[in-house]
Amino acid sequence: MQPEAAAPVPNEIGKPVEAGNLLRRSFWLLLDKAGLPHIRFHDLRHAAATLLLQQGVHPKVVSEMLGHSSIGLTLDTYSHVIPAMQQQAVAAMHTLLRG
Repeated sequence: MQPEAAAPVPNEIGKPVEAGNLLRRSFWLLLDKAGLPHIRFHDLRHAAATLLLQQGVHPKVVSEMLGHSSIGLTLDTYSHVIPAMQQQAVAAMHTLLRG
């Protein structure tokens, strides 16, 4: 299931915000105030997916949130998160079997 396309964000005069202006006037200013390095806006998408997977959100749910065509794409892209998930699964199984 693909999410619906979002309506463009309006600027002060009601026209769609230009990406460059959003970065310069808002996003990078917020990063500066927080003492963070400048990153690409798209990096927020990767950070969100990684954090969700690390918190145990099912990869299928993350895949749907990202609008990926398959869960395989999500798992291939975020495979760096998978080893920690495997360790969590082993620990869970150990707890179940050992009590």
